[in-house]
Amino acid sequence: MSDLPPSPAKTDLGNLSRVGRESLQERVYQELSRSLVHGAFEAGQVLRMQVLADTLDVSIMPVREALARLVSENALEVMQSRSVRVPLITEAQLSDLMRARCLVEGELVRLAIDHLTTADLDDLRQQTKACEDAFARLDTEQAVQTSMLNHDFHFSIYRAAKSRVLLPVVRSLWLQSGPYVRMAATIYTRNPAVAAVHHHWALIEALQARSPVRAEAALRDDITQSFTLIRDELRKGELPR
Repeated sequence: MSDLPPSPAKTDLGNLSRVGRESLQERVYQELSRSLVHGAFEAGQVLRMQVLADTLDVSIMPVREALARLVSENALEVMQSRSVRVPLITEAQLSDLMRARCLVEGELVRLAIDHLTTADLDDLRQQTKACEDAFARLDTEQAVQTSMLNHDFHFSIYRAAKSRVLLPVVRSLWLQSGPYVRMAATIYTRNPAVAAVHHHWALIEALQARSPVRAEAALRDDITQSFTLIRDELRKGELPR
């Protein structure tokens, strides 16, 4: 009789699931989402599957599925040629996004007030200082970096709201705002006198004072400043439609 342990039956591995393909699809989706949120792509830019697959060093399939998912989330749009592009900047979409973001993010700020600690507020001050430093040396090529710092500031507050329903909604809204993030960075580059994140300080003060009315007003001012600058440029005919 052999002293070796019996070979495990195939059914011993029955609780394991395949993870490679699904994980790859999710990683591709997350990378494209991150790039969209932070304005890495220009409005109207066509995203070609083969180019994306080569850049990400993956096959076409996970790219195709990620793009389809982003189209369903209104972050990308399908053209008549069946290619996919970043949506163009339009005044109607700008107004719609601005209104939705003020509503949803305003509620998250209200919910977050009672959960933010002194340490959290100190972190928000450090993040705002980092944002100011980044915007002070901003050029279009650095738009992604500055957007990431601004994103970290806002979502530090929104996560504190502890809303499992609203947080995915605001993430979707930021995903759709990508082209406007990039254009705002371009506008701030041309107008260095415009303070990009000074409303953050007012928001922090309102959060420290536990004033939901003041906090929501500061957030609304922060959101609408960039959108208003873009709208003004659009009306002057200086942005692509």
